[in-house]
Amino acid sequence: MAAVTSLSFSALSQSFERKLSITSTRTFASTFESIRLRSNSSSDLSAAVRASNSSSGFAVQCMSSTSAVTETPPVSETKLNFLKVYKRPIPSIYNNVLQELIVQQHLMRYKRTYRYDPVFALGFVTVYDQLMEGYPSDEDRSAIFEAYIRALNEDPEQYRKDAQKLEEWGRTQTSASLVDFSSREGEIEDILKDIAARAGGNGSFSYSRFFAVGLFRLLELANASEPTVLEKLCSALNVNKKNVDRDLDVYRNLLSKLVQAKELLKEYVEREKKKRGERAEVQQANEAMTK
Repeated sequence: MAAVTSLSFSALSQSFERKLSITSTRTFASTFESIRLRSNSSSDLSAAVRASNSSSGFAVQCMSSTSAVTETPPVSETKLNFLKVYKRPIPSIYNNVLQELIVQQHLMRYKRTYRYDPVFALGFVTVYDQLMEGYPSDEDRSAIFEAYIRALNEDPEQYRKDAQKLEEWGRTQTSASLVDFSSREGEIEDILKDIAARAGGNGSFSYSRFFAVGLFRLLELANASEPTVLEKLCSALNVNKKNVDRDLDVYRNLLSKLVQAKELLKEYVEREKKKRGERAEVQQANEAMTK
């Protein structure tokens, strides 16, 4: 399974080799939008500011518009909204990436042309689940997801619901039926038709990397491995395939880096656990000698 936006994990991997002394990472935005941003830890952000969480439910159907948003909040407000809801510490490997990810999604979320759609939701859910795979607590993983989406003034339940609908639909498709959605009727088919119409110029459409991952996930679910299927699907949706190819290449590379970084983290945790055990044994021996 595939998924993630754009952050360079090479810096993360190197920092894990220095006992997780993470000092810098290249951002999602630097690869995708040529914008350089700094990654901040939860503790840094918490100490810097206090803000109330704007967690109003973003009631949407399969397509929802952001026309109701009259003012664009600063990135710091979105980050602090997240921290207001989720207050527990997050391990560095996850926290650094989450902080970069929420900045990138904030920039997408408040673009004038942004409009939520289920393919975008499927892409983000795929990215998030891949990123958080192996997180120590399933309950915390769900709580972080909810805090993250609510920080963006959107509905986490809608994201999960729409992603599940598309996954269920994708599993029933073939290569041919996947690209032939325009000639058929159905809830998901109507969603794809709407996207195609907007991407073709009849309405608001803003391509994103999450959207590319959502398309890729549909191909996976339909077992549509032929190289031509993605090209046909992009054409049917009026989406630039070169952009999709570029973003999926970035995704695959990031996924590989993430696996390596998690392995380094696992090794580090095991070493520290062994050291603690050895220190405890020495302490017990010293205490026994003084009695």
